Amino acid sequence: MSSLDATRAELGLLVLYLNKAEARDKICRAIQYGSKFLSNGEPGTAQNVDKTTSLARKVFRLFKFVNDLHGLISPTPQGTPLPLVLLGKSKNALLSTFLFLDQFVWLGRTGIVENKERTELLGRISLFCWMGSSVCTTLVELGELGRLSGSMKKLEKEIKNSNKYDNEQYQAKLKKSNERTLALIKAGIDVVVAAGLLQLAPQKITPRVTGAFGFASSLISCYQLLPPASAKSKTS
Repeated sequence: MSSLDATRAELGLLVLYLNKAEARDKICRAIQYGSKFLSNGEPGTAQNVDKTTSLARKVFRLFKFVNDLHGLISPTPQGTPLPLVLLGKSKNALLSTFLFLDQFVWLGRTGIVENKERTELLGRISLFCWMGSSVCTTLVELGELGRLSGSMKKLEKEIKNSNKYDNEQYQAKLKKSNERTLALIKAGIDVVVAAGLLQLAPQKITPRVTGAFGFASSLISCYQLLPPASAKSKTS
């Protein structure tokens, strides 16, 4: 492949990535929390970037609550334990509520709705909903990782006379386990970020800590949205 073809392929992947509204939102989120880390809550350019980017991101999320509302009423995979089903549905309900209330926060901060006290109240309620959804996600991922670990050990016993890494089923489970582990780490980080935004422990979770954790969570989200290997091969 020539250097021009390689460059064209890389740009094709970048276009594919940036065409996702979710990817652009997460890039803006990284800028937002990176600015929060730099400002540490002090007035200045970094804090202005933090606030304006936060407001801009709310536009990306308009009507996004429908996604989790759809997940809430969608059937779950057969064989999923009832506790995990309930946690998953709770996560959908809380995240959908967060995104729905966040629209009113945007209306208040843009001046369309002038009741500042009510807007701030809705903002805190929405953040508590996001925090609750992150806790539910953490528990779901822990439960699913436990189920995956059990099925992988069972599979190892069945293929003990051959290399487990040559087994496609084992590789698929391992890949899924890695994805869920990353999702678990991100959900745990988001709990800390929500606590920081709500100022539940202001002495320990300072704006700088919130910014650092939020930036790390954003980078994980950006990584999770990368095009799959199949898309990469098509652009080659």
